[in-house]
Amino acid sequence: MTPPNILTLSRFGMALFLMVCLSVSFPGASTFAFIIFILAALTDALDGHLARNVYGCTDFGALMDPLADKVLTAAAFIGFVELGVMPAWMVSLILAREFMVTGLRLLAADKGIVLAASSWGKQKTIWQMVYIIVVLLAGIFQPLETNQTWFWYGGLLVTALSVFSGWHYFHHNATLFHGLEKPKPRSNHGECA
Repeated sequence: MTPPNILTLSRFGMALFLMVCLSVSFPGASTFAFIIFILAALTDALDGHLARNVYGCTDFGALMDPLADKVLTAAAFIGFVELGVMPAWMVSLILAREFMVTGLRLLAADKGIVLAASSWGKQKTIWQMVYIIVVLLAGIFQPLETNQTWFWYGGLLVTALSVFSGWHYFHHNATLFHGLEKPKPRSNHGECA
């Protein structure tokens, strides 16, 4: 396994520790959560650099890198629900968007098409990261309840960007759905899902 792929896998472990820090109250939990998220973000940048410039890109990395990012941000957002920073409906919309776009990518891949990240998708990711970092950093210095209103509006912005960027993917790739309703020939090897 190449070093970039090892770094990618390490983010899954970091997501677990992040969730623990956000769910269990202990001295320094907020600081540890912030450090873990920053380290994870740095590994994301580093594994991409190493894959592109030193070790080469792999199919494993292409699959697991975006998945690790989604698991990390999902861990942060779910932790925020538990802390009362974001309501569950916002996080549900964000996660639903991620599942749906991942499904769209799989559909495109099945047709031999690589669905590149859109500009709106990149904006969504940037603002999600900024929001998570701001909340985690604020939690180090004062109780999160102090900025509850600002966090709510920030969460609303991130949720709106997530939903809009998801709609953008589906709107601009609607042709992928042409012909999906045609029944496939029956097979003895399994049933429809």
